[in-house]
Amino acid sequence: MNRPVIYQVLLAARARTRTTVISQTRSYSSHPGTLNSIASTRSKITTLTLHQLYRDNVPITALTAHDFPSGLVADNAGVEIVLVGDSLAMVALGYENTNMLTLDEMLHHCRAVARGSKTAFLVGDLPFGSYEQSQEIAVQSAIKMVQQGHVEAVKLEGGHEVAKAISAITRFGIPVMGHIGLTPQRSAALGGFKVQANTIQSARDLLDTARALQHAGCFAIVLEAVPSEVARIVTESIDIPTIGIGAGSACSGQVLVQLDMVGGFQKFTPKFVKKFDNIYDRQIDAISQYVDQVKARQFPGPEHCYGMKTKEDAQRLIEWEQEKKSKI
Repeated sequence: MNRPVIYQVLLAARARTRTTVISQTRSYSSHPGTLNSIASTRSKITTLTLHQLYRDNVPITALTAHDFPSGLVADNAGVEIVLVGDSLAMVALGYENTNMLTLDEMLHHCRAVARGSKTAFLVGDLPFGSYEQSQEIAVQSAIKMVQQGHVEAVKLEGGHEVAKAISAITRFGIPVMGHIGLTPQRSAALGGFKVQANTIQSARDLLDTARALQHAGCFAIVLEAVPSEVARIVTESIDIPTIGIGAGSACSGQVLVQLDMVGGFQKFTPKFVKKFDNIYDRQIDAISQYVDQVKARQFPGPEHCYGMKTKEDAQRLIEWEQEKKSKI
């Protein structure tokens, strides 16, 4: 099968990333040595890259990140879009819902992710309360996300009611990703976390909303928790990428919460999440082994310890200790 050139380039870059040799120089968690230099060799992903993938019908991959390590992992794994999603409110901060997250907290996490993600296209969620009140507030929040959060684009939830805010933000040169269907920030008004657009009228309304967001200037739209056939119709009816999450495989791309898909968050798992790993259980197992080995004095072993500079120094230290004890 002949694949588009841009897809071949992205695959080659990902392969080079996976074979990157990490420096053998010892480092410490407080001083990670060459960790920051482990960057993908692919070219920087931009909106132009994303639209080329869309035109070539190559699925776009997106994944959330909430801190430096998760941003670094997502970038080096080869995803095109790293999203600092407001889902971090639950999976990273322990809040009950996304609406508890403040703009200042979001900015803090965006900066951390930006330090790890260097080649993916970095998008940050505008949290609840940072864009709904007026176009001016929406623009101010988006500018903060770029200036202080170091993201390249923002995502916001809503339909016709936020179209003017989207237009205002894009006029300042800030790309905007829309988000329709199930919008978690408005889950209370929607009756909870339920499938959306699953009737003829609501499906038509969703399509109308998607067209309105495209007209407002969105470069892509997230479709969350909508029937697969509805997502397919929306995708085929607009001229910008759709990024699905619980919306079927016909979307232009897919996004998941990173900690959900690697099994790192156990409180709740949505139907649309596939767990590609179970790091929660593996971390508990690893830490339990650590506890057991410390209790049994099996860790640290000789290979984890430091010695004196020379054998002579070690011997002199022993002699000094013995001499000191003899005088007691």
